[in-house]
This record gives sequence, structure tokens and C-alpha cells, in this order.
Amino acid sequence: MASKTQDRITTSQAVFILVNYVLVASVFTLPRVAAQKAGTPDIWLSIICGGLLFTIPAFLIACLCRKFPGETFFQFAPKIMGKPLALAAGTLVCLYFVCYAAFELRSVQEVTVFFLLEGTPTWAVAALFLWVALYLCRGGINALSRMCRLITPLAWTIFFGVCLLSLKVFDLDNLRPVLSEGIAPVLRGIGATPLSFTSGEALLFLVAFMDKPKQAGRVAVLGTIITIPFYVTSAVLTIGAFSVEGVVTRTWPFIDLIRSFEVAFLFERFESLLLAIWTMQIFSTFCIALYGAALGFSQMTGLKLNHCLFALLPLVYLITEAPRTINNVFAFGHFIGDWAVLMFGGLSLPLLFLAAFRRRKKA
Repeated sequence: MASKTQDRITTSQAVFILVNYVLVASVFTLPRVAAQKAGTPDIWLSIICGGLLFTIPAFLIACLCRKFPGETFFQFAPKIMGKPLALAAGTLVCLYFVCYAAFELRSVQEVTVFFLLEGTPTWAVAALFLWVALYLCRGGINALSRMCRLITPLAWTIFFGVCLLSLKVFDLDNLRPVLSEGIAPVLRGIGATPLSFTSGEALLFLVAFMDKPKQAGRVAVLGTIITIPFYVTSAVLTIGAFSVEGVVTRTWPFIDLIRSFEVAFLFERFESLLLAIWTMQIFSTFCIALYGAALGFSQMTGLKLNHCLFALLPLVYLITEAPRTINNVFAFGHFIGDWAVLMFGGLSLPLLFLAAFRRRKKA
């Protein structure tokens, strides 16, 4: 089975986990990256197209995984590609999870130290994340599921509540005219979305825990599509407030949007409230990626999951601190997005065909 504890999650729990995995720190930066690539206000169309496009590889991976119920990719890969190739592919997947977790941790460090806790050592933020994540991941997939269901309503309410308040600085004219330069800028803008919408890799181990693995395709589609409104809302509001020219000059455009208005209410600094809540959202993404990496190494090497978790902590921290500047951090994120497209977007269909061929050959 997928784990020694025989954990099982429902379809709705799997959707919650996948949604929390996809909603990452790029909510704060995607408008800038997409605007730099597209150069027009039509980036909201790019985000919608990117979200729908990356639903396809996620669905294909779900179809692949449901052919092997109760097994993760690391367990069934040798059956369809042989042990040497399976070991290489599994190692690459695990390293991807490690790098993805490190990138999210570094993003939290940058935002926390700059906006919330000025002067706080970055190692202190990393240590808090790492040790709390270690404690949570030792509880298994059900602990992750409970965390996601706890964080989701709070994070979503704060996010859309703050978005509604930001309408006071919104100018619809900054989004006009639509498609003024044709479809080409929209297509260029899609290149900014891989890091935000790649989700299929989480299904490589998530489907194994589902009590109804045949519904994995539904999880893949819902888990990706549900996140599209978040990224579209972030892009539309920031472009509407600052224009394309203003967005491309801001490091964290969505955070600057929240800081650009004041409301005489319970809170005056809404960015602090949003960041405090959204840090928990990023924490869930970090935990899911860390758990996926540890589970993969555990199943490939035969070591206990807890031992793999402890072993990965220093590696994650070293990768987190590797980028020297904020530009290096963003370049690292772009590299991870390209890695995801190449590995999970390019190999999902061939692996699905290979699995079907092997099964037919055995029959």
C-alpha cells in the first residue's frame, strides 16, 4: 500500500490538498511576471489560458496514477519503465519537490523580513518553517489534509475581502482596450504561468492515498481550476490600480496594491493581515512538497519516512539560502517552472501510453 499507516483521504480532501499546493507565493508576483512577458493589460487572459492549459498534464498524470491504485509513482514506476530509469525519474521528481519547497520558503523569508518582521534573521524564519513542517509531515497525509481544511476558509476569506476593499483604487480604463495588439501578447503571457499552475506532480503520490482513486481526474481538474480566480483577481486588480507600466516596476505588485489604500476599520495595515494569513497558505504548499520528497526517497530507498524528513531539512535550507539576491530568487522560480513543464508536461502522455502498452502486453 501507499504507506505503512494505511492512510486514506476522500476526494474532497484530495481537492483541498491540491488547491493548497497550487496556491503559492506567486499570487504576489505573477501580475508583474506576466506583464513583463505580455506587455499589455491582457494578462488576465493569459492566466486563464495558462490555468486551463496546465489542467491537461495534471489530468493525464491522474489517469496514469489511477491505473495503479494504492501505489505512488515511486512504487509503480519500475513496472512501466524498469528499475534504472524509474530510480532516475523518481530522484528527479523528489529533487523537484525539494527545490519547490525551498523556493516557497525563500519567498516567505523575503516577504516576512521586508514587510512584517524587519530585522528578523532569515534563518529564524526558515527554522520555524522547517521544524513545524517536520512535526506536521510526521503525522502523514491526514495531518496535511486537516491543516489544508483549516487554513483554506480563513485564507480565502481574507484574500477576497482585501480584494473587495482594493476596488476603491481600481480603474477599469487601465484594462482597456482588450486584445489591442491581438492574441500574440496573450500567448507570450502564458509563459509566466507554469510555476503557478503546475499541479500534476502532487498527484504522483496523492492519488495513492485516495479511497476512490477512479476520481483522480476530477481532483486534477478541480484542484487546478479552483485556483484560477485567485490569480486572475490578483492580476486584474493590480493592473487596474497601477497599469501595466506601474506593475512591471514593482517587485511585489499585489502587496503594494494592498498597501495603497486605507480603511478606517479594525485594521489599518491590511497587508500585514493578508501576509500573516497567506504565510500559512504558503506553509501548506511547503509541507506538501516536503512530504512528497520525503515519501519518494523513503519508498525508493526503504528508509523510514521520519529519517528522510530529518535528512531533507538541511538540504532544503541550503537550497533556500543559495540565491544571493531577489533577482536570483525569481530566476530560480522561473527555472522550477520550466523544469515542471519539461518533466511533468512533456512526460505525462508518454508514460500513460507506456503504462497502457505494458499492461496490454502482460494480458
